Amino acid sequence: MAHLVHRPREDAEFSFILGRSRVPVFAYFTGTWPKALEPCRVMDLVVGAIAADYTGRLTVVRTDITRCPATTERYGITGAPSCLLLKEGEAVAHGVGPMTVDEVRTFLDGHL
Repeated sequence: MAHLVHRPREDAEFSFILGRSRVPVFAYFTGTWPKALEPCRVMDLVVGAIAADYTGRLTVVRTDITRCPATTERYGITGAPSCLLLKEGEAVAHGVGPMTVDEVRTFLDGHL
């Protein structure tokens, strides 16, 4: 998953990735507090599979809410796991909570 999923360490790096992407961006927001850990670990596996399936059609970004607070605020993320589909920097779809690979595919295919 590591080479297919970008992991920005700060808001500026998220913005850089977003600005360079020529395809839509699937941004997955994760948290490190106790209630978020297990659902986010499950989503890590899902996101890895999605990154492999959508290579070349989608840029996948795993974003830690605490490392990218301005990005989190900009897109109205209030919990983890959450995900966004961004086109040209604008959110076109928003999902909250853990999802299966099939649910994420449906989420993406309905908006790509």
